[in-house]
Amino acid sequence: MTTGARLPVALDVSAVPAQPAGAGVYVLRLVEALAATRALDLELVAAVGDHRRWEHAAPEARVHAVAPGRRPVRLAWEQAQAPALARRLGGLWHGPHYTMPLRADVPTVVTIHDLTFFDHPEWHERAKVVYFRRMIRESAQRADTLVCVSQYTAARLYDLLAPSVPVEVITHGVDHRRFRPGDEDDLELLAGLGLRPPFVAFTGTLEPRKNVPALVRAMARLAPTHPGLQLVLAGHRGWGGAEVDATVATSGLGDRVVNLGYVDDAVLPALYRQAAAVAYPSLEEGFGLPALEALACGAAVVTSSGSAMEEVAGEAALLVRPGDEAGLTEALEALLAGGPEVARLRQAGPVVAKDHTWAQAAGRQVEVYRRVLEASPRLSTGS
Repeated sequence: MTTGARLPVALDVSAVPAQPAGAGVYVLRLVEALAATRALDLELVAAVGDHRRWEHAAPEARVHAVAPGRRPVRLAWEQAQAPALARRLGGLWHGPHYTMPLRADVPTVVTIHDLTFFDHPEWHERAKVVYFRRMIRESAQRADTLVCVSQYTAARLYDLLAPSVPVEVITHGVDHRRFRPGDEDDLELLAGLGLRPPFVAFTGTLEPRKNVPALVRAMARLAPTHPGLQLVLAGHRGWGGAEVDATVATSGLGDRVVNLGYVDDAVLPALYRQAAAVAYPSLEEGFGLPALEALACGAAVVTSSGSAMEEVAGEAALLVRPGDEAGLTEALEALLAGGPEVARLRQAGPVVAKDHTWAQAAGRQVEVYRRVLEASPRLSTGS
């Protein structure tokens, strides 16, 4: 490979929805940061009609908006048509969401976010469990390198599947230009959504693993002694979201639970900064980006111990055992009460978060691409 030459990389962004959350945010921010390195000859493989946002995210990249939009058809396309596209593009193929074209004869990198398709199939639609279990197993044997987004995910991957390929851990980043302490126009921005402090905030998809019903029940216990407090839920209604609706309906909280639905990234910093507490009581995550973004804003955060959220937050958040509703209630009460320990947490959050940047994640990802390309007998990149 010629020293200083741009690396030929095709990145499959076709699974990212119009309003991204979770892994979708990871892909979008990673693309922006990879483009900024100017180290890649970047090809983005997008869904049909979804070219403008990727052209905006990576102006120098070539966007191929050819993948079907519907998931079952897109996944079939990945196996039937993407191998030929990968050969035509002629570089490394990165599947950032568990999967890869199994018949691809180019170097491949696959990102594994978590192993809950194996550990907790009840949190997912059955069809997704069957498909993604197979694809993760295949990727663990066929990819040139796997990328895990946390040490926790990498450890579970080794325990469950004993991958035969190298595994790299590259954590998520934070956009510190937006997610930072300071109030600025927060109250005006939140007023436009009909919000005003005090409130407890949750952000993320409303799905079983997020444990939102437990948060609603904790809020119901706190409500009598905090008459002005609201619970703000910001996120898409996901698979299994009906349990959240049912819990809210029987909680007695009424309009003290505000469901904003999907909230644009521009609003999230204000929500975190003005919250009396940010609760992310997920039962398990591969990383837990909302918790890290809240910490970067100086929020008082409570999240779960024992998985990636503890790895991310360290001593900058209150940690509660997953599923411990009494512990969650007590932690929220402590954050609402304030005092020196809460002040310490608010100061510690930005210090922890500063070590996570998308530029750093992109730099490490580029090095993975470089090593794979240099080692691959399947691709000639010059001398």
